[in-house]
Amino acid sequence: MAFGSSSHPPSVAVLFDLDGVLIDSEPLYTQATQAVVGRFGKVFDWSVKSEIIGRSSLEGAVYTIEALALPLSPEEYLAERGVHLDRLFDNVPLMPGAAELVQRLDDLGVPIAVATSSARRLFLQKTAPHAFFSRFDAVVCGDDPRVRALKPAPDIFLVAAGELGVAPEQCLVIEDSLAGVAAARAAGARVVAVPDPHVDAKRYTQADRVLANLGQLDLAEFGLSAARAT
Repeated sequence: MAFGSSSHPPSVAVLFDLDGVLIDSEPLYTQATQAVVGRFGKVFDWSVKSEIIGRSSLEGAVYTIEALALPLSPEEYLAERGVHLDRLFDNVPLMPGAAELVQRLDDLGVPIAVATSSARRLFLQKTAPHAFFSRFDAVVCGDDPRVRALKPAPDIFLVAAGELGVAPEQCLVIEDSLAGVAAARAAGARVVAVPDPHVDAKRYTQADRVLANLGQLDLAEFGLSAARAT
């Protein structure tokens, strides 16, 4: 499914979101959150999650507390959820096609970076079992002091592009969230969305293309061919 504008120069680098794009951690966030809200007889479903996915932990906490009328402060909510996440994050599975796509881009010589709202500590914990993350040329996390505002602000993609030594307009961003797509577009990058099946793909009107999985990505469509990368 194609959206967005086609009047854009070919991409020379790729910026990946982490959760829901490279690693299948979103179900773990849901599980941990449900463990917290379930104590109060509440259900954390996609009517709530779809509004916070891709945003900062604090923004998500505030929204969830208000939406579900939880008798917790954001700090209490995040601390309790964090206990569950620390246990779950020790063995996060990969998203289908993630390792293969990263390897293909690396073999082609395409600069690649991770741009995630997760804190560095959580990034390291979630990715520790997966050696292919060593292939990335750069990793920019949400607690990087250069990132003054998280998605949907463009900061994290601007910093990641700078780390690769390319202009944001030369980057292809791969995202799963609406906030991430908005951030990529604000940075001036092209963006491919790979949304969770629970989210209506028609909402991703800012994406250049919406895919069901990473295996559907056509590198040549965005100028990321072997000829350009060598």
